[in-house]
Amino acid sequence: MYVRRLTVTDFRSWPSAELSLQRGVTVLVGPNGVGKTNLVEALGYLATFSSHRVATDAPLVRRNAPCAVVRAIAVRADRELAVEVQITPGKANQARVNRAPVAKARDALGIVRSVLFAPEDLALVRGDPSERRRFLDQLLVNRWPRFAGVRADYERVLRQRSALLKTARTVGAHARSAGSSPSGGCSHSADLSTLEVWDGHLATHGAQLLAGRMRLVAELAGRVSEAYAQVAPHAAAVSMGYRASVPGVSEADEPAQLADALAAELVRVRRQELERGICLVGPHRDDLELRLGDDPAKGYASHGESWSFALALRLGSFELLRAEPGDGCDPILVLDDVFAELDARRRHALAEHAARAEQVLVTVAVADDVPRALRGSWYEVAPGTVRERAPQA
Repeated sequence: MYVRRLTVTDFRSWPSAELSLQRGVTVLVGPNGVGKTNLVEALGYLATFSSHRVATDAPLVRRNAPCAVVRAIAVRADRELAVEVQITPGKANQARVNRAPVAKARDALGIVRSVLFAPEDLALVRGDPSERRRFLDQLLVNRWPRFAGVRADYERVLRQRSALLKTARTVGAHARSAGSSPSGGCSHSADLSTLEVWDGHLATHGAQLLAGRMRLVAELAGRVSEAYAQVAPHAAAVSMGYRASVPGVSEADEPAQLADALAAELVRVRRQELERGICLVGPHRDDLELRLGDDPAKGYASHGESWSFALALRLGSFELLRAEPGDGCDPILVLDDVFAELDARRRHALAEHAARAEQVLVTVAVADDVPRALRGSWYEVAPGTVRERAPQA
């Protein structure tokens, strides 16, 4: 697939901008800070309804604007589809497909598919587990759009249950300070009864998200190992696995089995959760384990090895998505200001993978950083303007 036109209104720094694109490579060149990344971020948002840079939507809307709008015309197997999403802080997204409103914004997911490699990806190796969970969830939605609903349901339940645990902790603390038993109060008993109901919801929705993530990791792991071997052929082999907060689960388990395991673990840690007022079990506590040889990549991988691992995660994701059956399913490959960070070997490996993509978008501050194999159409980006320029020789 490829995007023929991308339009943004009040997205990040852009009051408005429009790009006419084509198959092959398009390079956006301009100084840092002029909004190149904002444009490719908008394209990536259409794929997952989330950003690779921020965890919430509010920063995506230009200051003092009520909402932002991102539109694209995607071409899949010679069929054009127009998709539009309106981002309004504090409200649910609204989406249109071929100018017709859809019942739920997430019904528009899957029309655009993309994989983006950016400097922020170093955090996938060196950062907190939340970075790796976000990577998994974005890829999960990119591959199977229905998981946008699964994730939203789980996050809603998690918020409700977390609020209830905080309330129960406060009630218990007040009861102890008054010299009475926390379990003796009617309000506290009601809280615990309600907590059991939310336990069931968390186990049900959490099991679906857990099953999707573990299946994804199982299918992604080999592709990441192969990509790393190409990027760093003389380095130690890498591996990855899913580390769940629930012991003894695996990708072979059915969602019903995972729900039972989650429910049992919630019972086991109930006292700790009430004492601390936080939810200690579920996919929000899990991690993607990355290993370099026999050691965890985080803390052991050098700067170069960390870059190679981050690149391998994105290239493995690209290969996984393009292996999906069906016409016009190749994801768009977006390379956001990464060539300046890579040595010659890594640049070459990245260019080889990019050459197989139907559409590639590249952002750079310096035109000479782009490998010759990736020099196609060029756009010059300046504050508030985007204009096509002659291809780089």
